[in-house]
Amino acid sequence: MELKRGIKFLKGAFLPAFILCMLCMTSCGARETEDGREYDIYYLNREETKIVRESRTLEEKEGQAAQTEALLEALAQAPRDASLKASVGTSVLVEGYQVEEGQLNLDMDESYKKLPATTEVLMRAALVRTLSQVDGINHVLMTVEGQSLTDGSGTAVGPMTADTFIDNAGEEINAYEMVTLRLYFANEAGDRLIETNCTVVYNSNISMERLVVENLVKGPEGDEAYPVINSATKVQGVTVKDGICYVNLDDAFLTQIYNVTADVVIYSLVNSLAELPNVNKVQIAVNGKTDLVFRESFNLANIYERNLEITRTEEETQ
Repeated sequence: MELKRGIKFLKGAFLPAFILCMLCMTSCGARETEDGREYDIYYLNREETKIVRESRTLEEKEGQAAQTEALLEALAQAPRDASLKASVGTSVLVEGYQVEEGQLNLDMDESYKKLPATTEVLMRAALVRTLSQVDGINHVLMTVEGQSLTDGSGTAVGPMTADTFIDNAGEEINAYEMVTLRLYFANEAGDRLIETNCTVVYNSNISMERLVVENLVKGPEGDEAYPVINSATKVQGVTVKDGICYVNLDDAFLTQIYNVTADVVIYSLVNSLAELPNVNKVQIAVNGKTDLVFRESFNLANIYERNLEITRTEEETQ
């Protein structure tokens, strides 16, 4: 990435010293060493199909602005691995940045809009994951020439965290890839399912089945579909055997916070998972138990198959 000479510090780029002292003193992912601070720098592979991290030790920098500039320069440098390339191309420039109450606002130049959709999502993931390591930065908001960054559907992309891009905590992960999932969420009335396509960046260690369930819990993007599963639900396990996907959720799943029918909840999971080529049926457990009846309608001891009727309007089913 080529940085504009004398990278522009927008108004408010520096926080008062007493505020900085109140911020977290160690950055997420950064590690102190004898030679400075070691960061994870994310680069694209040559095919632009995934991002891969390399550890790089940088000189210790004080303050968020100095750390941000150091990481931007690292992102622009050639990776040690010849199969990788800088996360931002030489034709894409950083117009400027500013820090406001734990959020890094990163403004890109006009050329960012010309990136292919796949490259743009991966580049966004690389930037956010790298820059989230700056002390006290909790969110990254990206704009282009001062205007909101939008995704392929034209929806504004809001503040992002490292967790925006699905991770598999506790394991050594190097590669992040992009996939489009077909997910089923609720209609406005909460009595039917709407088919949606969701493009996500995820680490290559996580299974597709778990990725589907975690994105259903996360909820839909945009405003055409509505969430189904309680967002406080924790995914305790997802496995597949002989075409049956076994989903284990915690008891927050039983607490319904959205105005949706019971069959919409069950078949949101079943239909979405059944879109995967290795899944034909689904069984849902809560804290490992299946001797429960979900909302007095669905016995969790049963194994459920795809139900496409619930995705159709009443007129279509007649």
